[in-house]
Amino acid sequence: MHHIDVHVEKDIYDVNNRIADANAGLLKKHGIRAFDLLGAIGSGKTATIERLVPLLRERGLRVGAIAGDVYGDDDFQRIVALGVSAYNANTGKECHLDAHLVEHAIEHLPLDDIDILFIENVGNMICPTDFRLGAEKRIVIISSTEGDDVVNKHPMMFRGSTIGVINKVDLAPFVGANLDRMERDMRRYNPEMQIFRTNMKTGEGIEELLDAILA
Repeated sequence: MHHIDVHVEKDIYDVNNRIADANAGLLKKHGIRAFDLLGAIGSGKTATIERLVPLLRERGLRVGAIAGDVYGDDDFQRIVALGVSAYNANTGKECHLDAHLVEHAIEHLPLDDIDILFIENVGNMICPTDFRLGAEKRIVIISSTEGDDVVNKHPMMFRGSTIGVINKVDLAPFVGANLDRMERDMRRYNPEMQIFRTNMKTGEGIEELLDAILA
């Protein structure tokens, strides 16, 4: 029989939430709007940032980013190549960012030169769910290549997010994914969620997504 110490778990979440609130307060003090990007490896989180940055620049907004990954700096290098201020947050053995790691990352960013901050979480559909970071909105990105049952397999990720993105819509016919089913499942778990279908290769749906993010 497994023994779970619920008090220890509650303490961990309480500490994380206090730091997340402090992160949110600091970002607000500097006039920064922060958005947490969640999703599996390969869903298109970094590609979404790559698409959004030029559009944000057209609107006169300066972008910063925190790239969360277990190891390496592949996503970080792609983001830096966009010419934005960024920090590479490696988690080591942990499968998610937490508020303390984001707090540390924020210390390395030029906050007075950033209007929009993207926090790209580690590629995982489970672990990041319970750890608030201090972002204004959570955006969960899934792709057709993950299968049209991906939402039903990870309901908590969608219940706690503000915006849902179904990416790689162009590949759905080739992998047999039913996009309507994916969208129905998202609405079943979160009726209030705004949902967008995107193709990062062509930019389909990205303008509408940005409007929702900034709303």
